[in-house]
Amino acid sequence: MTTIRVRLTLIYSGLFLLTSVVLLVTVNLLLRRALQAQIARMPRGAVPPGGPLPLPDLVNNVTGYQWGMTTFTVGILTLVSLAVGWLVAGRILRPVHRITATARRLSLSTLHERIALTGPKDELKDLADTFDAMLDRLERSVEGQRRFIANASHELRTPLAVQRAAIEIGLPEDCGEVRATLLRHNRRAEHLIGALLVLAQADNGLSDRSPVPLDRTVRLALAETGSDDVTVTGRTEPFVVDGDPVLLHRLVTNLLDNAVRYNHPGGTVEVTLSGGVLTVRNTGPHVPEERLGDLFEPFRRLHTTAGQGAGLGLSIVAAIAKAHGAEVRANPRPGGGLELIVVFPESLSPGPLPARADRQAFS
Repeated sequence: MTTIRVRLTLIYSGLFLLTSVVLLVTVNLLLRRALQAQIARMPRGAVPPGGPLPLPDLVNNVTGYQWGMTTFTVGILTLVSLAVGWLVAGRILRPVHRITATARRLSLSTLHERIALTGPKDELKDLADTFDAMLDRLERSVEGQRRFIANASHELRTPLAVQRAAIEIGLPEDCGEVRATLLRHNRRAEHLIGALLVLAQADNGLSDRSPVPLDRTVRLALAETGSDDVTVTGRTEPFVVDGDPVLLHRLVTNLLDNAVRYNHPGGTVEVTLSGGVLTVRNTGPHVPEERLGDLFEPFRRLHTTAGQGAGLGLSIVAAIAKAHGAEVRANPRPGGGLELIVVFPESLSPGPLPARADRQAFS
């Protein structure tokens, strides 16, 4: 693929060489014509200075030497024009490279950065200023969304908490089925709102980052996971992620909850963290390969068992992973169940950490 810099270099060099060749050819033709005119005015039989060489041969020698020097000069000018054109094109495109580098660095957590291009008021500066103005509008929009999420978190959770307290206090135990049904729907609404808010927060990017020991997060999530019917085992190696500890904990717990929930009695869940790759394997129902893309879509559930979630667990995992620069993929297992893999960027640890493996089992 030919870059703009190469094309500009060829254009500059081509125009320069075209004008140079036209100039040199014109000078040579005029010189030859002037020499021929001078010879025509000389008396016949005159001997040119320096020897007995006939005048026509003298003209041919002079013009031949001139054409040779012209060819050599054009070759030198070709190299010089290519070098100068390359430097000039690079200097002209420097603001474009600056705009491109800023655009590549931008994310929802770095919207405060600006190009702030200095120099004469030209087309490139207008482009950079327009880009900065767009970033101003985008930053205000994202900040407004974050404030909305914070306000919605309070405004939506408070009525549900009041409603739950009213049900627990106002309805006596002998109401039985009615009281249990109301509390079940109340808890479901609270979980759904909490999941939606986490999903919105992850989609808006990370405002604050800090080194998070992911192996400790995985071990904590393993300790919090309990099931009477499923055996959960874990093996971790030290690894540090630059991100949000709360969201990373939610990512791991959602993976474990999904692996335990969509399983069968006596099944297993295997969790490994090695080299920045978090893998969760579980037994369970067969998952068609063509349906794997639906796993990470909100409100998509492959198995509609009663009492299971709203279909936000893995979509939250995908959003949190994306906010941390990680990649998520899913593979079906031959005997049923899934293998979910999260590949994180390189560790922040300054050097190699001592090898350590922690094994836990819950049944």
